Amino acid sequence: MKRVNDTLPPCPECSSDLTYEMGSLLVCPLCAHEWSSEPVEDEQEAQVKDAFGTVLSDGDTVSIIKDLKVKGQSLSIKVGTKVRNIRLVDPVDGHDIDCKVDGFGFMQLKSSVVKKV
Repeated sequence: MKRVNDTLPPCPECSSDLTYEMGSLLVCPLCAHEWSSEPVEDEQEAQVKDAFGTVLSDGDTVSIIKDLKVKGQSLSIKVGTKVRNIRLVDPVDGHDIDCKVDGFGFMQLKSSVVKKV
């Protein structure tokens, strides 16, 4: 007896081989995870690049390349300020870096205003 799901991939969440098709989706009856049955074309994670095209990653140290005004403060972040241990996040209004800037605290920056050190 041939099982229906011999050609279907296992569930990416729980690795169950009991997956089945429901329309254009694949479904796992154990964990209720649903995913597309369409083949994914070289899904490549979006890379965050600095102002000069260098790929950034979590934990990098970057330098500010232009003066930045900070809302709610009379001071601005000066050119050359180093920011250590950045964290890349999903962009919110173009801000894709979470970090702590000395003297200013935690904030979000745009990758277009930094360069990797």
